[in-house]
Amino acid sequence: MKLARALKHLVVPDWVARRCFSAADLLQIEKAVKNSEKRHQGEIRFVVEGSLPLSYLLLKHRSSRRRAEDLFSSLRAWDTERNTGVLIYVQLVSRHIDIVADRGIAAKVAQDEWDAVCRAMESSFRRKEFLKGSLEALERVTSLLARHFPSAGGGANELPDRPVVL
Repeated sequence: MKLARALKHLVVPDWVARRCFSAADLLQIEKAVKNSEKRHQGEIRFVVEGSLPLSYLLLKHRSSRRRAEDLFSSLRAWDTERNTGVLIYVQLVSRHIDIVADRGIAAKVAQDEWDAVCRAMESSFRRKEFLKGSLEALERVTSLLARHFPSAGGGANELPDRPVVL
């Protein structure tokens, strides 16, 4: 990791970064996740983190992407019945977004489609449109999942819909 980026993560307090999302914003995101999951068989986790943990700043190959993959595991997004978990990771200090999809989804949705969603969200964030960018990204994720994994009706909600703020 570049020194300037590491210093930024060490200097910017988490509360400064996290103020991009109010409690009301997080409730709207939770509602969007809940409504999304009615349209497909996927399970979505939305994670917002201020700065990367110190271990990710000190160790080689500990990128935002790696952090997203580790959170995908620790939040058990991989542990859904149909392997249809999706994690949207918002790294606020560096304004980097990653989407990690379980193997059932990755077999049908190419990574470049997820990357396009991430880049659009990052573009909104550059304009300080955090809620709008998040809701638009959730709608795009919903469309991708509904196309490949349409709702079978009556499926259990396997993962919490509430965004995780770290």
